[in-house]
Amino acid sequence: MIRAVAVTIALVRTAGAGWAEPAATETPTTDPATAAPPAAEAPAGPLITDEEEGPPKLSLPTEADRQAWRRPGFRLFLGASYGELHGLGGAPSGRLLGPTLRLGVRLDETWSIAGSFVYASASRAGALSGLRYAGTIDPTWHVTPSVSLAFGVGFGGIVEGVTGRADAGPLPDEIESSYTFPDASTPVARCSGAGATGLVRGEWALVLGPRSQLAIAAEVLGQWTACVDDTGRIEPDSGDAIVRRQFWPHVGASLTAGVTWR
Repeated sequence: MIRAVAVTIALVRTAGAGWAEPAATETPTTDPATAAPPAAEAPAGPLITDEEEGPPKLSLPTEADRQAWRRPGFRLFLGASYGELHGLGGAPSGRLLGPTLRLGVRLDETWSIAGSFVYASASRAGALSGLRYAGTIDPTWHVTPSVSLAFGVGFGGIVEGVTGRADAGPLPDEIESSYTFPDASTPVARCSGAGATGLVRGEWALVLGPRSQLAIAAEVLGQWTACVDDTGRIEPDSGDAIVRRQFWPHVGASLTAGVTWR
């Protein structure tokens, strides 16, 4: 009996010890090499989109850009001209409209030289009806960084088609040899010829950047054209073509706007 009571007391003590001391749980360890990086912090303020920034701002030309245009180097100008060609002594007149091309070299801060090429329509009802072309060599003096003055000399010509003008006499079938008119008081019905031309040009330039600048020019010109009208017949003695010649003097003025590149 006493042994049974002792066994019962021992079992009760063993069960109480199990309830008082629970089993410890193992805490997992983290390897620093495989640990995830910390999350990036959120931006302090709201993000600015392209629409909120507004349109892009264009930079103005700097003093370095202006200095670059004063240095020696190649220059290319392309523009459009509008003007008037006025005939003297009876030569027909017309409006001028067409492109202008200049190729040149800046020699130093004061001087440059360029070749100018003009190809313009010359037209007016009952007067000129054709094309005027010209090529000149233009020494240019740069009075200030923005203002220049050029003097050009070279060749120029006029090519006409059907004009509608009354022809001057003697007519082509009325002559047996080449004939030169004494003046242009009565112009021939069609002129095709070339001669000497000259110009004076003043130009104002605005630097747009290191490679381009805007240019606006005013120009006065003079031209002496030897018109030749071929009759289509041959002199029987010499075998030369029978032609009629007439000299046309012109003066003119034009405005040109364009862009120069370097």
